Amino acid sequence: MGWGGEAGCTPRPPIRAQPAPERRVLAVVFLGLLLDLLGFTLLLPLLPGLLEGHGRARDPLYGSWQRRVDWFAAAIGMPAEKRYNSVLFGGLIGSAFSLLQFLSAPLAGAASDCLGRRPVMLLSLAGLATSYAVWAASRSFLAFLASRAIGGISKGNVSLSTAIVADLASPPARSRGMAIIGVAFSLAFTLGPMLGASLTVEMAPWLSLLFALSDLLFIFCFLPETLPPEKRASAALSFHSAAHLLSPLALLRFSAVAHGQDSPSGNELGALRRLGLVYFLYLFLFSGLEYTLSFLAHQRFQFSSLQQGKMFFFIGLTMAATQGGYARRISPGGEVAAVKRALLLLVPAFLLIGWGHSLPVLGLGLLLYSFAAAVVVPCLSSVVASYGSAGQKGRVMGTLRSLGALARAMGPIAAASVYWLAGAQVCFTLCSGLFLLPFLLLRKLKHPEQTLKAE
Repeated sequence: MGWGGEAGCTPRPPIRAQPAPERRVLAVVFLGLLLDLLGFTLLLPLLPGLLEGHGRARDPLYGSWQRRVDWFAAAIGMPAEKRYNSVLFGGLIGSAFSLLQFLSAPLAGAASDCLGRRPVMLLSLAGLATSYAVWAASRSFLAFLASRAIGGISKGNVSLSTAIVADLASPPARSRGMAIIGVAFSLAFTLGPMLGASLTVEMAPWLSLLFALSDLLFIFCFLPETLPPEKRASAALSFHSAAHLLSPLALLRFSAVAHGQDSPSGNELGALRRLGLVYFLYLFLFSGLEYTLSFLAHQRFQFSSLQQGKMFFFIGLTMAATQGGYARRISPGGEVAAVKRALLLLVPAFLLIGWGHSLPVLGLGLLLYSFAAAVVVPCLSSVVASYGSAGQKGRVMGTLRSLGALARAMGPIAAASVYWLAGAQVCFTLCSGLFLLPFLLLRKLKHPEQTLKAE
């Protein structure tokens, strides 16, 4: 009795919160991102028809855009092709969305580095739900633009998902996490457009809102905090670093993590900068062609919304199969070689899409395109996630996502402008050749482990 009492009075060390199991974290990240992306991808097959619908309805704002573009076309001696105007408007809207994401993502990453991932994730998801509510509440072109603006500002959850994966302790878990994020994108691009194609334009925002609210509730109930207080950065340091993420030059130089006690060494920083440039160039070219693809199918092959949905279903299914059967089996250290092979595949892929006038040729191009797209971003993200200390992971991945958002802000309007001026064949041919640039930049890149050994 006394022994038991003495044992009960023995001082014990304080109980510390144990980190959440990695499998649970990855499962929550996957399902949360899938819900978000399903709501986002519903719009893809509807966008060409949605824009043309605003034109037919004589929406005042859309009409003023149309008149200005027609005036510019006449000023440069170009015939007014209103069917190409919708391509230009789609590129402009896509670029504006990504530009706002580029401006807001650094702040989300910096806030999560000092406050934790969970509260910032919940705030981001609340903003996305608001954006869909604005779109659902009104049918005007102005309300649609407002919803895209709110969504762009709030779209920090993808960057935060990669930061959560980067928080995981083991490299294999981080590699699996980046692959799982890629699988979530693939499944969403498989199922979302098919769902969107089966809906009317009036119903789509309501279903997107339902997905967003479900995601918010799911993350609130199940997402654990992956960045413990002792590993968080100070607010002053974190937001000072975030300022570097708003300058394109500072982004490419990874200035947010280049200074401080835990900054990467010279060789590591050089490799990180090269990876960032590769990521930027790839997404600049890829996002531009990705955004014009639905317009090409709509104009060259007269695809309906349902046929557009089937096209994206084929793309997503191929990406999911590639990531499930190939990408996730790439061993640590083999990611760069896999990216180089994928980049080379994109050259014939976009030539076939740009020049093909039959469905079999288009299908072959889409097959190569989908295989390559399933590999590049997850593998590059996995390599970049291995750089930086625990307190810098949010800023490292935030820089990478900001580079991606900057590329996506510039790519659609650049590709849409070339498409509008010179047509699909010139646009896709020019961009396919430029995919050789990121391939050449990767030729002499060393894996992080090799970089450390060299030092």
